[in-house]
Amino acid sequence: MEEYTLLHKTNIIIHVIAGSLALIMAIIAMIVRKGGKIHNRSGQIFLILIAFVIATGLIGVFVFKVNTFLLVITLLSGYEAYSGYRILKLKSNTPKIQDILVALLTLTSGIYFLYYFKSIGMYWAPVIIYSTVGTLFLLITYDFLRYAIPAKRYGKMWLYEHIYKMVAAFTALLSAFVGTVLPQYHPYSQFLPSILGTLLAIGFIVYFYRKNHRRENEISKKIS
Repeated sequence: MEEYTLLHKTNIIIHVIAGSLALIMAIIAMIVRKGGKIHNRSGQIFLILIAFVIATGLIGVFVFKVNTFLLVITLLSGYEAYSGYRILKLKSNTPKIQDILVALLTLTSGIYFLYYFKSIGMYWAPVIIYSTVGTLFLLITYDFLRYAIPAKRYGKMWLYEHIYKMVAAFTALLSAFVGTVLPQYHPYSQFLPSILGTLLAIGFIVYFYRKNHRRENEISKKIS
């Protein structure tokens, strides 16, 4: 069995605790009233915990040389959480230098992973690896393409972006957690949480789309 140094063990413990607490905060944020005090607070704590997950994940990859696929999981969940937070804060698709730089850095890191892929081992199933990298690249591509959408047409798309990206960040963490805890059930323990998260995001988006549509119709009736 491989021996870990005290610093390595400490980094792993912080990574696991932060990831587990982040999952709990995400679940709380999803089940309480959206936009309420508890939702906002649990969302803020979730983002802080994600920062710890990212930091310890990167330390694990670059300092302790653990399996580099951790880099992609970290990048995916971290970028989704960051982008989901930013779109909620900005509520528009106006380009910002900060967001462009973060997207380019994340994209470059993903390309780095693919370049060195053959030398880092295959701890996770290839279908999981390629789908995770593909999801990351698609998300970044969308974030660049949305800048070309006219502001009037973009409208309230920020809300649905926020929902998808925050649920997706939760899903990436959940997939990493379940896939690590239940390795005997690979690849199902790796991709089933992703399917669950996708269905969850679609459900929330449809719910809030219908809710906003009804509200707009009611306002139109009152005006007319």
